[in-house]
Amino acid sequence: METDAIKVVAALIRDAAGRVLLVRKRGTMAFMQPGGKRDPGEDDIAALARELAEELGCCLVRDTIEPLGEFDAVAANEPGRRVHACLYEVDVSGEFMPNREIDAMIWVDPAMPSDLHLAPLTRDHILPLACRRRPAKQP
Repeated sequence: METDAIKVVAALIRDAAGRVLLVRKRGTMAFMQPGGKRDPGEDDIAALARELAEELGCCLVRDTIEPLGEFDAVAANEPGRRVHACLYEVDVSGEFMPNREIDAMIWVDPAMPSDLHLAPLTRDHILPLACRRRPAKQP
């Protein structure tokens, strides 16, 4: 991992159909996982819970947290930088109420994200991982 990489936590959130939630932040073009940078003194889970509440108005369901690994990619919104993400698959509770930082949210089939502009981390690591880890079909 580069020492000057942007360090973030990110959430892989699925709906009942197995689709993955992506968000696009205000003033940007790329869709990506919800999440963000840790505040000083925060661990991954505290940062993820805070980011989900701030960005989407939902609550992290703590007994569903599954670490999926650490991934590195070109940063989507900061030219010349890389991002290093700790990824967790999680469930959330509550209504999604995107705040002013989030311009758009969309549910996508990880195997067919259509022609969306995706962050490199999402395109190259997270959606392929989500395809390999597809949940069992709902009855």
